[in-house]
Formats: sequence, C-alpha cells, structure tokens
Amino acid sequence: MIFIFIFFYIRDKKLLETVTKSHRGTKTERKLVLKLLKAGFPAQTIFHDLYLSNKYGDYSQIDLVLATKVGIIVFEVKKYSGWIFGTGNQHKWTQVLAYGKEKYYFYNPILQNKKHVENLKAKLTDFQNIPFFSVVVFFGDCEFRDVSFIPSNTFLTKSPRVIDVIKKILKENEPANYKSKRDVVNVLSAAVENGDNWEISEKHIKNIKDMLGEDRIFH
Repeated sequence: MIFIFIFFYIRDKKLLETVTKSHRGTKTERKLVLKLLKAGFPAQTIFHDLYLSNKYGDYSQIDLVLATKVGIIVFEVKKYSGWIFGTGNQHKWTQVLAYGKEKYYFYNPILQNKKHVENLKAKLTDFQNIPFFSVVVFFGDCEFRDVSFIPSNTFLTKSPRVIDVIKKILKENEPANYKSKRDVVNVLSAAVENGDNWEISEKHIKNIKDMLGEDRIFH
C-alpha cells in the first residue's frame, strides 16, 4: 500500500509540475489543476496563481484560468464545510455550521471573481472580443442552501461537478474569435510569472491586510 501511495504521489506531482509548482497557491487550487489535467485539458491552456497589476500599481490574485476554444474560463476556488447561503448580488454570503448554531460571513465569491474577470479583460484589447466565463468551485463538505440569482456566464459548483460545468460551457458556446492566441498566452503567462516575484506577492498580501484593516481595530 505504501508503494502504491508513493507511486500515485510521484505521478501526480510530475503531472502538476507541467502547469505549476507544488508550493504555489493552495492545496485545493492544485487539486483543481490536477482535475483539469486528468480530464484531458492540455497543460499549456491552464494558468495557475496569476497576479495582475492595475492602474494604481496594486495586484489582484486569480486562482486559475483555463483558455478554451470558446473563451476564457476564470476560476475562484473556495474550501468550506456546512451550509452555504447567498445570492449573486449580495456582498456577504453565510456559512452555517453545527445545524445553525454557528454562523460565519465571507465575501461573495461571485462578485470576487467578477472583479477578477474585469481586471483580466483590462489587460488586453483582444479580451474585449473574447467571451469570459466565471466558475466558482467549492471544495469541502458543504451544501448550497438557498443560493440563487447566479448571473449569466457564471457558474457555481462543488468540486466533483466542475468538469461537467466546463463541458457544458464548451458545448453550448460558439468558438471564440481570437485575434492573437500568442498575445493571450503572453498576458496569462506573465501574470503567472508575477507570482514568482517575492515583492509582488508580498505587496498583494499587504494590500489585502490594508483593505481588511484588522490592524486598525481595537477591542
């Protein structure tokens, strides 16, 4: 059993490294990369842990991007347990644990990924003519309860169904009009490379902390 475990571990590690490094992103993001690879999506079409600059010099981080024949699919990866409540236009969603005894709030991942799509579209003129699809993927033992008003070209799924979602997108949409696939790859690859820059990743973390303002709260 140990040898079998080691075999699969080494195999998956080598497969993962055709796209990303084993220290990049979260474990759930890397699981999604492996899912895409094992489903047959080419490594050169998958981009993991992207850092995009904006006009203010700040950086936003995108979990995963898949370039397909019908457009660009942008993934937001979450890991939660319990019941999940929320609508597409609410700013805060609710996680309920212990059969309603515990409640926690988190930023709407649909709005979060919508901002990522907007940031990505701004990086290349050609992106204005290419369809974008937002896919929010939940890992963990969670259940969607009263989740509604999901915008068009936006999908919410638990991790076992993510490939079904991608197949649906590919089946129901016409081929995209890419003027230059090389330019698209260059923009996405450069965003991935930004994640290897220690200063950029540190600046992003600092921006998040500053936005949350936890150091400015005195209990």
